[in-house]
Amino acid sequence: MSRRLDLRLSGSGGQGVILATIILAEAALLAGKKAVQSQAYGPEARGGMCKAETIVSDDPIWFTKIQTPNFLLALTQQALDNFAGNVSDDAVIMIDSSLTLPKCLEGKKVYSLPILDTAAEKVGRAMTANIVAVGAINKALNIVSHEDILKAVHMHVPKGTEELNTKALLAGEALLD
Repeated sequence: MSRRLDLRLSGSGGQGVILATIILAEAALLAGKKAVQSQAYGPEARGGMCKAETIVSDDPIWFTKIQTPNFLLALTQQALDNFAGNVSDDAVIMIDSSLTLPKCLEGKKVYSLPILDTAAEKVGRAMTANIVAVGAINKALNIVSHEDILKAVHMHVPKGTEELNTKALLAGEALLD
């Protein structure tokens, strides 16, 4: 049985949402899957709303844009409110626990996790929230092995930050234990 994940990650510019989708796509490729990644953000770039998307599939991907995601991550209330109404019926939703779930998402599988607090308090760097989210997403959806996601993280984070980002990835995975 083939599997396709249409992942939409959203938040505000500067939270690393784009890098998170790049890492998820890279990990999928390392695992021998097909993957594409795209992004969109407002003219503000930093601080403005942004979304980035990754499609991961066992089969060839013929259309590279996501129409109706079956996974949504929201790190800000504005992003959640903006994208909540356009998800598939069987979508999995992951939000930071500081957010309020809109009524349209009630009844869906929702992970409300302290992603931002975990980055700031347990990892010690708020800027690692995207890597915390990557760990939680990969664990929740079982996209690739821990080894593949860790390798992808190390390929895309600045040299010298591998240990910090490994800690963030593990902290994200631990949110689902």
